[in-house]
Amino acid sequence: HPEKVKSYTGKTMDEITLNSTMNGELKSEDIRISAEVLECQAQIAESTGKKQLAENFRRAAELTRIPDEEVLKIYDLLRPNRATKAQLLQLAQRLKEQYGAVGNAKLVEEAVSIYEKRGILLNG
Repeated sequence: HPEKVKSYTGKTMDEITLNSTMNGELKSEDIRISAEVLECQAQIAESTGKKQLAENFRRAAELTRIPDEEVLKIYDLLRPNRATKAQLLQLAQRLKEQYGAVGNAKLVEEAVSIYEKRGILLNG
């Protein structure tokens, strides 16, 4: 349903063209995926029995509310031996409280448990 697809800034597929790009009418935000489109993808995945894929799309939708710089910091903290248990738990709390990213917070909390078992948390 291309008529339902809109970018992060609300641009329709008809507005995202090579000409609009060449004329400088588009910004990078204009071609970013929106949370709504990701939720539609999640619903499609769920309707075909792909629960895990649906959860991934929903976490991705949550990430659209988080500034890019913050997302990069999150990825860096989640690398092995980059953060303490306390830092990751603080991150999970911030994801919930500041961004309403409950699914991503849960994923970080699960990572803490796994990192602890594997010994890949910083001491501190």
